[in-house]
Order: sequence, then C-alpha cells, then structure tokens
Amino acid sequence: MLHVLYLVHDLCDPATGRRVAMLQAGGARVTLAGFRRHDVVPDFDGIVPIDLGMTSDRAFGQRLLAVARAALTLGARLKGVARPDVIIGRNLEMLALSNRVRTIFGADMPVVYECLDIHRLLLGQGHVSRAMRGAERFFGRDSVLLLTSSPAFIRDYFEPYGQSCAPVMLLPNKMLELDGASTTATPPASSKRPDEPWRIGWFGALRCTKSLELLAAFTRATQGRFEVVLRGRPARVEFDDFDGFVQAEPHMRFEGAYRNPGDLPSIYGEVHFSWAIDFFEEGMNSNWLLPNRLYEGGRFGVVPIAMNGTETARFLTERRLGLLLEEATVEALVARFGNLTPGGYDALRDAMTAQAPETWICGPADCRRLVEKLRRVASGKSGEVLLEAAA
Repeated sequence: MLHVLYLVHDLCDPATGRRVAMLQAGGARVTLAGFRRHDVVPDFDGIVPIDLGMTSDRAFGQRLLAVARAALTLGARLKGVARPDVIIGRNLEMLALSNRVRTIFGADMPVVYECLDIHRLLLGQGHVSRAMRGAERFFGRDSVLLLTSSPAFIRDYFEPYGQSCAPVMLLPNKMLELDGASTTATPPASSKRPDEPWRIGWFGALRCTKSLELLAAFTRATQGRFEVVLRGRPARVEFDDFDGFVQAEPHMRFEGAYRNPGDLPSIYGEVHFSWAIDFFEEGMNSNWLLPNRLYEGGRFGVVPIAMNGTETARFLTERRLGLLLEEATVEALVARFGNLTPGGYDALRDAMTAQAPETWICGPADCRRLVEKLRRVASGKSGEVLLEAAA
C-alpha cells in the first residue's frame, strides 16, 4: 500500500478532508501533518493529524515564522512515523517543509507539489515577488509532480514564469462522491413561485468585499426581486464589519457554516443561481481559479454567474452554460437579469442538468487514478512533462 505523507497549510480547510478521503479511496495510507486556522480540527476518519501549530489569515510573516519553528521540531514530531513512499506539500510553505522531511527520511524521498492558489506575493516584479518565486523554484527543484486545479495556473503562471518543469496532473475542485449516498443530487424546482424572489447563493470561503458590496447594491436596486443567501466561512479580516453589513441589508442574509457534503443538496436546492465570481485577487488568482462552488452548484443544477475573461467563464462558454457579466457593476447585473423569465431560467437550468455527472464530480475511479499516478512518480516511472486530468 502506498504511504503518503500529506503536509497541509490548514487542517481546518474542508478541502484537506476531501483530499485525504480521495487518497484513502484510491488505496493509499495517509499520514497527515499541518497547521490549523482554528482551535478545533475536524475528524479525518480515523487519522490523527500531527498538529504543527496555529497560523492566521493574511499574516504571511507569522506563517513563515511558524514554518521555521516547525522545521526545527519536525524530526521529533515525525518520530515513530514509518518512512513514506511520497510526500505531498500543499502550497509553498508546505513545499518548503517537504524538503526538510527529505533530510529526515532521505534525499531520495520523492516530493509532490500541490498548488491550488497562486498567492499575490508570488506575482509582480518587485524584490519580494522575485524572492518568493526564487524560493518556489528552489524548494520545487526536485519535485516529481505538480498537482494543480486549473489549466490557467499552468498557462498563465507556471509556464510563463518558468516555475516548474515537473510533470503536471490536473485535479479540478470537483465534488468528491464516493458512494452517491451523501450527495444525492436534488435539482431545484422547475421555476420559482410568483411570490418569491430570485435567489443567488454565495457559498464557501467568503472573502471578497467587492462581491459583497456589489450584490448588496444590486438587490437594493432591484427592490427585492433578487435575494442573496450567504453560507460558509467569512474571512472576517477581509471585511470591516461583515456581520453588521449583512444585517443592515434588507435582501441579504447570512446562514452560517454548513456541512460539506451533507448539507449541499439542501442549500443549493433553495437557490436559483450560484455566485461563481471572486475579486479577492482580481486579475491574478481570482481570474485563474475554478472554484469549488462552480462544481457544487453544477452538481445540483444551479445556474452559475461568472465574470467574462476568467477561467470560470472559459469553462462555462465551452459548455454553453451559465450567465456571464461583462462588467462588475450594478447596471451590468440589472441589464443581464432585466429580461429574465421563468421559462428562460428553466432553459438555463436544463442545460446544467443535462451535463454528464463527471463534469462536476470526482468518483472512485478518479481516486484510484491519482494514487496510481503517485505510485508511478514515487517509483521514478514518470518523468515526462504532460498535463493529465483526473477526470
């Protein structure tokens, strides 16, 4: 059985649990170690993670110090852990720790770099950005595989900046569906009732002030014909007063956190549209990523709203799905939705539900494909540079 040491920057991120489950479903044994952003770490189905300490959002300097401290104690923390076959380092700081692990278990230990976001500090031509990219090239120089979630990360960052020459495997942020029982798809009603508003769901990591303000202004301008439902984990450090702002809006409500995947059918079942727009790192990472909410909403037949010129828009345009905005303005939203009818919405929704399930979900075969790829690179049998998709 392939033994994977998985190093993560946030044990509390739901995506960590999904990747661990994917590795296990593919037949791998997983040892998990990482930092956390909250006091309580979620359950990992029998795996007790190695806790490397607390870090904070936006506190990049504090995170670097935490990595440095962890590097000094990593040998003791990994005492008793069997030698892994491969290490996966999720994000740059964990790639750095992966290299420290190699000094413990041996320099021949293969390292896989998992990069699902391109931090803004890696971009630009200033001294800090150049230094960050230099660190990424240094720590990733011996990586045997690059795992990433969007082709735009390869096309617009890794290739033009010359950041990696490792083979690439594309792992989109699809929903993990192993048995079908916990995520039974429940498409929304065929249309809305005459007495209810159109509902836009913005779910997941809530970190974009521009989206919040735009949606609030839009619902006010349309006098309640549209309502925004927010669920998930607000990055409150990014907002002046998230809770106060939402409470003051007459057509916007925050319903708190949700269980993923257990609550997904119900929360997507009560909205008509999914807000698949993020201006958090506009023109950079936000333009390149393919967010979880795109696949989650698609799985449940909810129509996505995306900004033209982004990778999400490219994905939707290729499949003739969703609604695209040309500008991030209230006027553009009003114009885009001004002629919306129940029949027009039904056509949009039917196009979503007509897609093959593999468009939105990752299943057992994809898990096995990932673990087999890791097995091959760990044994030195895959040295070519190519883009492979898990599904």
